Amino acid sequence: MDSDLCYASARELAGWLRAGELSAVELTRAHLDRIERLNPKVNAIVTLVPEQALAAARDADRRLAAGAEPGPLHGIPMAHKDTHDTAGIRTTYGSPLLAENVPERDELLIERLKAAGVITLGKTNVPEFAAGSHTVNPVFGATLNPYDLGKSAGGSSGGAAAALACGMQPLADGSDMGGSLRNPASFCNVVGFRPSPGRVPTWPDPMAWATLAVQGPMARTVADAALLLSVLAGPDPRSPIAIAEPGSLFAGSLERELRGLRVAWSPDLGGAVPVEPVVRDVLERAVRVFSDLGAVVSVDCPDLSGAEEVFRTLRAWQFACGLGPLLAHRDRLKPALVWNIEQGLTLTSRDIAEAEVLHTILFHRVREFFERYDILLLPVSQVPPFDVELEYPEQIAGEPMHTYLDWMRSAYLVSATGSPALAVPGGFTTAWLPVGLQIVGPHRADRLVLEVGHAFEQATGFGTVRPPITAG
Repeated sequence: MDSDLCYASARELAGWLRAGELSAVELTRAHLDRIERLNPKVNAIVTLVPEQALAAARDADRRLAAGAEPGPLHGIPMAHKDTHDTAGIRTTYGSPLLAENVPERDELLIERLKAAGVITLGKTNVPEFAAGSHTVNPVFGATLNPYDLGKSAGGSSGGAAAALACGMQPLADGSDMGGSLRNPASFCNVVGFRPSPGRVPTWPDPMAWATLAVQGPMARTVADAALLLSVLAGPDPRSPIAIAEPGSLFAGSLERELRGLRVAWSPDLGGAVPVEPVVRDVLERAVRVFSDLGAVVSVDCPDLSGAEEVFRTLRAWQFACGLGPLLAHRDRLKPALVWNIEQGLTLTSRDIAEAEVLHTILFHRVREFFERYDILLLPVSQVPPFDVELEYPEQIAGEPMHTYLDWMRSAYLVSATGSPALAVPGGFTTAWLPVGLQIVGPHRADRLVLEVGHAFEQATGFGTVRPPITAG
């Protein structure tokens, strides 16, 4: 059955493909068949290129048979986030303004995936210009949560997360400014990793020195996310903030003992964010696993005062710089996007300077916190998956949410710190909706975060619970 292949780990698949025990064509056909069967239920993959994918798979099989050295992801099928430019394949950004846009070149992330041997299946759904953590847009509509088709799949990498959960692809790429890798992973019971800024270099990028937005991997297991990161990471001369360490740092085993690990657990960041009781209850149980594994767990959190101002200011500034010209078509943009761009256009040089000073102060506070602890645990999302018809949750634990950003503070306050952060399946509510645990580490401690997440994942197995729509 296709489910045997489509739920195999990417590491297993890569080994079978390199050894010639599985052909790229066979694997691609299995995923295309699964997409045909399940994608109409969730609307995760919005542009599909089956003929192109099969042609690439046949070529990959021929090259391997001829003795060519296979790449680390040789023959692995993937669909790419619809905000990542792919040469010759429609890339809409979820906007009517770009509904027929076909880029002439691949961006750096796609270059690296193709060089590693990935077979491109198409594109995954996003909110309009990836703005917001709920995947719905006027071009393709909403992506539905495979664990409950009446709920949101999260965002902005919601199509990627839903496709992973349904076995329509073994790996996924995404991006994260305020939680866009982590939130959909939490909502869809998969893994999303926000790496340190510069770990995955970006190009082209009009604001190449900015650190708030990053690109990174998603997968069904932490080990598979690390495998994908090993391909995406590494220096590139076109990115001025690229980290010099090679991606191969993440290719090996993630096995690690947690005995003696100093863990801080914060269910609500010291009262800074409201959290629905059902989310807190699920994660309180999950955190006990760390104690069972020998870690020393304390209730504590860093002082994140100023993080709100840092994130809101720098996000609005980037929106104004990158998307400001779109206001000429404001009648074709969602109101929340117009609002966020206009917020940026009202900023003064003093506003931006003050945000950068606060950013530096925040960095040092968090650095000092991680001198006392190795890892910080907290919720990925403050709510479980919500009604897909809502633009965003109107309140959390009785506290009103006034904008499309408010409900994701548990993710975007972490973004402001620059720390690497992992969303890993943390359990389920009584209604069987997924809840993600967020694992945050010190400055550039990406591998440590992945190792800790892997140990937790192996001890719990939450990520092996499949969506009900995949049964049969």
